[in-house]
Amino acid sequence: MASTISPHSPFFNNLLTQPPKPRPFFCTASATPTPTPTQTQTQQQPTKPTYSPTPPNRPLRTPHSGYHFDGTARKFFEGWYFKVSIPERRQSFCFMYSVESPSFPRKLTPFEEAQYGPRFTGVGAQILGADDKYICQFSEESKNFWGDRHELILGNTFVAKPNSKPPNKEVPPQDFNNKVLEGFQVTPLWNQGFIRDDGRSNYVETVETARWEYSTRPVYGWGDVGSAQKSTAGWLAAFPVFEPHWQICMAGGLSTGWIEWDGERIEFNDAPSYSEKNWGGGFPRKWFWAQCNVFEGGSGEIALTAAGGLRQIPGLTETYENAALIGVHYDGIFYEFVPWNGVVNWEVNPWGYWFISADNGRHVVELEARTDDPGTTLRAPTIEAGLAPACNDTCFGILKLQIWERRYDGSKGKLILDVSSNMAALEVGGGPWFSPWKGKTSAPALLKRALELPIDVDGFFNAVPLLKPPGL
Repeated sequence: MASTISPHSPFFNNLLTQPPKPRPFFCTASATPTPTPTQTQTQQQPTKPTYSPTPPNRPLRTPHSGYHFDGTARKFFEGWYFKVSIPERRQSFCFMYSVESPSFPRKLTPFEEAQYGPRFTGVGAQILGADDKYICQFSEESKNFWGDRHELILGNTFVAKPNSKPPNKEVPPQDFNNKVLEGFQVTPLWNQGFIRDDGRSNYVETVETARWEYSTRPVYGWGDVGSAQKSTAGWLAAFPVFEPHWQICMAGGLSTGWIEWDGERIEFNDAPSYSEKNWGGGFPRKWFWAQCNVFEGGSGEIALTAAGGLRQIPGLTETYENAALIGVHYDGIFYEFVPWNGVVNWEVNPWGYWFISADNGRHVVELEARTDDPGTTLRAPTIEAGLAPACNDTCFGILKLQIWERRYDGSKGKLILDVSSNMAALEVGGGPWFSPWKGKTSAPALLKRALELPIDVDGFFNAVPLLKPPGL
């Protein structure tokens, strides 16, 4: 598969050194510089995020926003990812929360392990932050973790304040601060916490502590603005068949607040932000991922997510399949490229180079990215070792994204989007990665027809809420 841009082209080299030009709306984040002694007190006022309780039936809510744990003792994890990008600094903060085997709120006893088999238990909070520095706090206990059954609301208390009962639901920020010494809570509109590095990450540069509070105004869910939002993997994601499952909860939003990181308080206003989640028995055998919503060259709001993985097909034998997709939100429209509406191709190196293209019959998309950054090793919930170093990430990726209208003969027609970024988040994970991974995926005809059926699983269960499964 031929790439349209050489990874050593002037385009990529120029982007390495040039910050993205601000553009309306999505590039309005502002970082507060270190005040000088001559600045007035008014100029030094801190950025204050605005807290609002999560409303019922909120706009842009996607299916699978809730916590999917069903109470059974099967192997299970759920993980959440929230990213805030600050274009003026060319820095990003990625917040990752996970829970494993919540049926067992503490490490398994020998009797439980003999009865249920080995399990990895616990709750983790990780942040990949400015300058690729990292922090991780992990506990083998999940007794103080909680998640809302049907909404994107969750939290955990690692250490409670003396004589305080840890929260078990969303609480106002001051109540959280009064009760929680170390922990976090997050909703679609709010994210706050304080964590302390646990000293287990000697393979990467870490910070000792991190504290944060920021509010978010969602702009894109996963679908057209003003329309019903979609399940990222189609309506079959309501059933535990093709695991792990994946849902983009907010393709793009605007966040305001602050993060205390490595001795510095970093403030931002209307910073581009993003959130997604995974759940199931464990991560794929192998995967790649790209995400960005800070671009140069386009107008209006633009958000990109692309990923692919080698996942196991349910059955008695170990059989794996390729799965991949590209989703682009631009000017209120969702451009969806998935195996059931077309073909997705990719060529991804073990590290440093990503090329992904797709054709859905109406549009053709190509994205190409590279990085000279060595990346940072992050943890992911694995079947073999629990929350363990399993992937490599950077937020300094150089990326080019193009979309064309498709001509009747299958060739590229009118170019409708041509943008670039030097703040793409890029990842490879699992393995083994001995050589570039070239792949192609499209759904079998029978599965394609099934996934194209206009089945509103969320709407059906809303009509009979007592039958609604957790997470949906």
